[in-house]
Amino acid sequence: MCDPGHTSCCLFNRTRYGVHAVTTTEPSPAAAALPALRLARQRFLSGCPLPGGVPEEVVAAWRRARFFGVPHDLKEPSVAPVPPVESALLGAARPVLDRIVTALDADRSLLVLTDERLRVLWAAGSMPGLEACTVLAEQEVGNNSAALALRTRRRAEVHGPEHFLDRWQDVSAVSVPLLGPESGQALGTVTVASRLCTARPPHPQAALAEATAAAVETELRARAGRAERALLDAYLRAAGAHGSGREADGAARGTDRAVAAVDGRNRLVSDGAQRLLTPKLLEALERTAVHARRGDGVGEAAVPEEAGCTARVTPVRLDDGTVIGVVAVLEPLGDPGPPAPAAPRPPVGLTGSSVPWRHAVGRAVELARSPEPLLLTGERGTGKSALARELLGAEAVEVVDAAQDTGLDRALPAWPAGRPLLLRHAERLAQPGVAALNSLLDAHPDTRLLLTHTPGAPAGPCLQRLLDKLSARSVTLPHCGNAPVTYASCCRPWHHDRRPAGRP
Repeated sequence: MCDPGHTSCCLFNRTRYGVHAVTTTEPSPAAAALPALRLARQRFLSGCPLPGGVPEEVVAAWRRARFFGVPHDLKEPSVAPVPPVESALLGAARPVLDRIVTALDADRSLLVLTDERLRVLWAAGSMPGLEACTVLAEQEVGNNSAALALRTRRRAEVHGPEHFLDRWQDVSAVSVPLLGPESGQALGTVTVASRLCTARPPHPQAALAEATAAAVETELRARAGRAERALLDAYLRAAGAHGSGREADGAARGTDRAVAAVDGRNRLVSDGAQRLLTPKLLEALERTAVHARRGDGVGEAAVPEEAGCTARVTPVRLDDGTVIGVVAVLEPLGDPGPPAPAAPRPPVGLTGSSVPWRHAVGRAVELARSPEPLLLTGERGTGKSALARELLGAEAVEVVDAAQDTGLDRALPAWPAGRPLLLRHAERLAQPGVAALNSLLDAHPDTRLLLTHTPGAPAGPCLQRLLDKLSARSVTLPHCGNAPVTYASCCRPWHHDRRPAGRP
């Protein structure tokens, strides 16, 4: 417990017991000495020496903003990010937000929902200086409570002159991270912004932010796995399982029938459908599923003329009638000829509640086909290193641990481009190692490199830029207790494709 007479209070943390969250507070350094901190900010912007007593974390935030090239008089981000077309987080949060927004002082407060990239998905209320803000990433707008909460994975407050931007000097904000129900990974943030608070922390709307985050996470837990299970059940029924409840046996009996179930994120494809599906037909089914999820109706899938089959599409619904995907039964036109041998596929019976896991592994297999760096991200114990070794197959792999090897800055520049490298614990890379790795990738962008990264630890600007560069080819592994035993079956199709011609 904090001493009421002490200006620096204890760290707060969201500790979960079952479905509840117990929170203590971590006040902002600005709350104790707003005038002095405002003067220090002006001296920082002018390039003058800072007075003593300025909190180090505040100065570090200002320096990061200057490093990222954020102008302090910025009116709005230079490039507005494109929000995701379909956000599972927004879908789960919207009913909660619509209920809670009635408790918001809409004329003097702003309630904001962001995703894991700090893109604004939803906002309600009014707050001067925040109307045109579409992204809260530190690289775009400097220090703010949402970026701090996402980085530290706990509630954060930022007040007045702690912000780098001029237009936020009279704003106080509190943000709470939203954590995934299964993986514990940060999915986004809930932020409440108001006029500058001069009283001692916590922020007056801290309880509202906490309650909103807890309600959204409860809704995420309720929805977790429900859509995937409904998609799997619909697939098994269409493939001939007839609701037997034994997924593996039913899928095995129905593999000759051409059935594909898609929801825009997951795919379940039988062996018969694999022989008929073309990339264009699969893309058409994915579009149909996305339109169905949006409520545009299912209709007929636009089957390309060269597909050589018809598709009978049926929507997949949850118990409340919500459409979450489609199931397509494919029928060949005329004599399709002898079927081509299909590459071995992982048993569908392993999907079930592990659909997110198998989807992540499938994505990793797909990305690993091209000789470019691949980033595997996940909490401790999700098997990132084991999956990386499976992806590299029988090749001679050099394993380097950034947490133990301090000579990476000397070894990486001379690394042979054609030799596979597994770099573990990328979050522990020191700045010289990051610079050497960037130089290696600039000189040899096709280096066969796999990196593992455990989120949670604060990343410096150089490391963050490297992670941003690799984000286009990254896979996040969900927590899955039986993950290691499924590697071989999940990765087998890739090993099969990589065998040299003429070898068994």
